[in-house]
Amino acid sequence: MKEYIYYPGCSAKTNAKHYEESILPVFKILGVELEELPDWNCCGATASMSVDDEKSAAINGRNLSIAEKAGKDIIAPCAACYLSLKKANNFLKEGSKASEKILSKLEKLGLEYKGTIKVKHPIEVLVNEIGINLIKEKIQYELRGLKVASYYGCQVVRPFIEFDDVDYPQSMDILLQALGVETVDFTAKTKCCGGALSANLEELGARLNYIIIKEAKKKGADAIVTLCPLCLFNLEIMQSKIKKIYKEDFKMPILFFSQLMGLAFGLSREEMGFSRSLIQTKQIWDKIEIGGINV
Repeated sequence: MKEYIYYPGCSAKTNAKHYEESILPVFKILGVELEELPDWNCCGATASMSVDDEKSAAINGRNLSIAEKAGKDIIAPCAACYLSLKKANNFLKEGSKASEKILSKLEKLGLEYKGTIKVKHPIEVLVNEIGINLIKEKIQYELRGLKVASYYGCQVVRPFIEFDDVDYPQSMDILLQALGVETVDFTAKTKCCGGALSANLEELGARLNYIIIKEAKKKGADAIVTLCPLCLFNLEIMQSKIKKIYKEDFKMPILFFSQLMGLAFGLSREEMGFSRSLIQTKQIWDKIEIGGINV
């Protein structure tokens, strides 16, 4: 059985519980053990990196040290957590005076970091380590009839991506296609949703999310599927603002890729947290029930 340290991040414990509710059982079905990082702290997300890179590396260095002690690589589903941990990992390995200073501070806390572990996103592990063949073996119901736009956002693919193309990633598309889902040619798949900025500059946030949702709608997508909690939140919450400004009521469901995996593996809508969606998902069920196939 493969084993990883699972870093949930703050979102998976609050507004994106359905990400954790779907990630954990899906990996269990695939024979992968995810052990939650004990006594983890917030990664600080992009806010900490924009204020002070060294302090951001320090708070993430603590998480990395605890994970390394367990001797397992980290899986971080949240895009901001993934980027923060990945950036800190690279920084602490570079051997600079600044990184040595942080390592020294960690030692004062009784922590040590040698840089022996990697930070990975679930998509990377699913496609490149677990493999599409095993995923297909676990499918009980092919999600035929469903057409989606795979939305990666800007933090997983840049700047430290090692498992996919920076400008036009395909890993999530490949994964969803294995479930029987049709993915559209989506040119907005790596455009920024505005992140935390959307909360303060709503009109800008509405504009950024309008571009993404409009493109998905234009391509005939029934839903947008993402791998980032903040992206999902913005794409959902901004639709009411978009309706006011642009007079378009998209009613576009926004889902996590892991929710669709769970459905394909035979888990229920309730187990996959679909009731937490802010946008009505009935149109998705109609499509799947018409085109889906029992395996």
